[in-house]
Amino acid sequence: MKVILRKNYDQLGKVGQVVNVKEGFALNFLIPRKIAFLATEGNIKALEEEKKQISKKAAKELEAAQKLGVELEKVSVTIPVKVGEEDKLFGTVTAQMIADSLKEKGYDIDKRKIEIAEPIKSLGIFDVPVKLHGDVTAVVKTWVVRE
Repeated sequence: MKVILRKNYDQLGKVGQVVNVKEGFALNFLIPRKIAFLATEGNIKALEEEKKQISKKAAKELEAAQKLGVELEKVSVTIPVKVGEEDKLFGTVTAQMIADSLKEKGYDIDKRKIEIAEPIKSLGIFDVPVKLHGDVTAVVKTWVVRE
C-alpha cells in the first residue's frame, strides 16, 4: 500500500515522500497516528502544491535571514562589565547579555541563536557568530569594556 508521509519517520523517510508499506502497518499505525495518509491521485496533487508553497516560504525566510545577516555584520555591541584585578571579569559575558544589547539597537535576536564558542572572560573585542537560518550565520563584533 502506498502512503505519503506527513512527518519524518526514521524507519521510512522524510515528510512528503511516497513510500510503500504493508497494508496493516498503514491502516493500524501510520494513518491513525497521522504520520501518513493514503497516496491517492488527489492527495499526490495536493502534496505537490503544498511542496511549492513550502519552497516559496523557505525562499522568503532565507532571503529575510540574508538581509538581516548583512545588517548584523555592520553592527557592533558594547557590553560594560565589572572587572577585578588584572582586568579579570566577575563572571562571563553570556548570550543573553549580547541579545539584550542587540535588542537595544533594534534587533530582536533569540539568545539561543547566539553561538559563543568559548566563554568570554576578559576585556577586548570578540567576533560572536549568530545563526539566523540553516545556511546564514552573521558575525557581530562585541566589545567587552570596563564598567
